[in-house]
Amino acid sequence: VAEALYTVLKSNRKVYASKIVNRLVKEEKVIKAHEEWQENQALLLPAQFFREGAEEVDGAEKPFEFSYSLQSTWPLNYENAKKKTPAVEEGLKAVSDPDSEFYAKKWTGEEEIAGQKYFVGIYPDRAVAPACWECHNNHENRKPEYPEFKKGDVMGGIVIRIPKAD
Repeated sequence: VAEALYTVLKSNRKVYASKIVNRLVKEEKVIKAHEEWQENQALLLPAQFFREGAEEVDGAEKPFEFSYSLQSTWPLNYENAKKKTPAVEEGLKAVSDPDSEFYAKKWTGEEEIAGQKYFVGIYPDRAVAPACWECHNNHENRKPEYPEFKKGDVMGGIVIRIPKAD
């Protein structure tokens, strides 16, 4: 199930970043993408688009319980740095390290949050369009130790949590 969810999430993220943001912002230059998109009449950044979808899923009635998020070892939104569980930290390291057997694949494990056990799948989130890596490489919150990203680099991970039955 997590593999199917990842395939859909990865595809939607790629389409939004490359065919909407990259085209309208970088190629045609008809609109900007901005973190304060509502105040600036701009497009949501790809990470914000992803988070909005995750929040919509969280609030929706669904026949199958799951949640997802976009996480990174190099967060530009410092609030995201505070939200990592030990399992997520381990999984992000695995999918972001080219020397890991999980690089470009997935890391799976489980964790317990508030008494509920979860299957956790972490999948690499790659830079798919110039709008991705240029924003990250030039962002004001970028720390000096963050890597310079280029096409195809793993910039973080798509974290999928599915509650385990008792």
